[in-house]
Amino acid sequence: MDNSVIGWNRGKGLGGSSAMNFWAWIKPPSEDVDAWEALGNSGWNWESYQKYVLRAEKFTPTTEIDPGDFARHNADWRGQSGLIKTMVSDRVRILDKLYFDTAKNLGIPLLEDPYGGNITGAWTASSTIDKESQWKRSYSATACYLPYLGQPNFKVLTEAAAAQILFSEEKQDGKLVATGVKFIHGDKTHVVHARKEIISSAGAIKTPQLLELSGIGRADVLRRIGVPLKIELPGVGENVQDHLVIGIPMEIKTTIGVSPTFDLLRDPEYLKAQAELVELDQPNAHRYAINNFTYIPYSLANPGDAPSLVEKAEARVRALKDSGRLPPGLAEQYDLQLRALRDSHVPDVELIMFPAFFSWKTPPQPGTLYATLFCVHNHPFSRGTIHSVSNNPLDDPEIDPHYLEDPIDLELYAQSVRYAKKLAKTEPWKSIVVKGVDSGMNHTSDEEVESFVKNYSGSCFHAVGSASMLPREKNGVVDPELRVYGTANLRICDISVVPLHVAAHTQSLAYALGEKLADMLKTAA
Repeated sequence: MDNSVIGWNRGKGLGGSSAMNFWAWIKPPSEDVDAWEALGNSGWNWESYQKYVLRAEKFTPTTEIDPGDFARHNADWRGQSGLIKTMVSDRVRILDKLYFDTAKNLGIPLLEDPYGGNITGAWTASSTIDKESQWKRSYSATACYLPYLGQPNFKVLTEAAAAQILFSEEKQDGKLVATGVKFIHGDKTHVVHARKEIISSAGAIKTPQLLELSGIGRADVLRRIGVPLKIELPGVGENVQDHLVIGIPMEIKTTIGVSPTFDLLRDPEYLKAQAELVELDQPNAHRYAINNFTYIPYSLANPGDAPSLVEKAEARVRALKDSGRLPPGLAEQYDLQLRALRDSHVPDVELIMFPAFFSWKTPPQPGTLYATLFCVHNHPFSRGTIHSVSNNPLDDPEIDPHYLEDPIDLELYAQSVRYAKKLAKTEPWKSIVVKGVDSGMNHTSDEEVESFVKNYSGSCFHAVGSASMLPREKNGVVDPELRVYGTANLRICDISVVPLHVAAHTQSLAYALGEKLADMLKTAA
């Protein structure tokens, strides 16, 4: 990444990152979830995921659907009574239509409803918006916290930091028994005790740190930070996978009558007027979300080069296997990734049409309208790490995603950027573009596009895998019941347990995990 420093934003407040995300309610392709079961996690497949994600959702159909919008829905694939409210937000319909027409001209299927396990094509996504509550954000605080305030068995303490999971000296069937959690609140350290089980939902960044501070993890890491080893689990903080995203902004013609794009919100007077409309519960720019998604396989994006790309990936994996340097279990993950890469039904390229300017480095010009094509790298071969730097829980862990460290990632990701440029130069989209803003549109060589990828990419904030659900001998941290290996009553429930990344934004995964664990806990009670 040419020594780039990448920001990893997370929500630190009620609702966590669901309080500050882009609202995207996306489901992965069925093959990506079935791969979890293939890795040794019985019952973790698409059918199970669909069951629990439907339980989490309450979808409100819009009454203003134009059949050409590709926002119709199959009721069997949408939750009817869950706590998280979803709907199709307002959209920049002119840009939507131009984009869909362009996708169709490129041979991309147009899907009416991508929520049944097939996401390959271009389609309109739902957003976590509560239409019945003045179009406000629906997230885990509004859904799972506020309705239960005052319950005697439910207590949320803000401004607190988990410091360590405590264990009894006595074991149960040879396993450690978690008895409580040490936490810091203000300038004091406290302990809360547990009678049955402890569930950690600290997220992909803090979960491995909390385990290490509690004596669970790689022996060398614990020695370095001065924490006595209780359970050696070399997979803690390993197998980290994140989605890279890059924006390709372009100035668009104002004569097509596009209103509003998010660019207008940079005008203080316009922003003030829109805020007033929010208070009046009137249509406003804050009701717009990112809705226009495309997921396609490389075989559709670049039919000529796709076979050679697959061959290079296969050769790369063979070389890694022959080297004997792969961590336990990673060869099986790579085999599944290669199978997906060969499968013309599993999407690899993700494009998002964002109705505004977005670049990590280039500034927008005042009074100008933009559209940005986001490219997301969904199935990275590179694996990162997250580890504690000290035994102080208030010191953030060291994060190294190892982005693009595997050369096949750079090649696959660059292909997505080339395809976005191809789409931007296809009619009717081509006719609305005034010019490209940076080298994303203006590159002329492979070296230039690869340099653009390295220097203009950022995190999609979708890190998974740092406490992977895998067999213990394959660097697993939790079993299919989400229990930490070597413990009798400590479970992890957040997307750190996802063992192999998916072609989707991760919000729906988190809620499905929570719903499934709820059933496990009721069974165990």
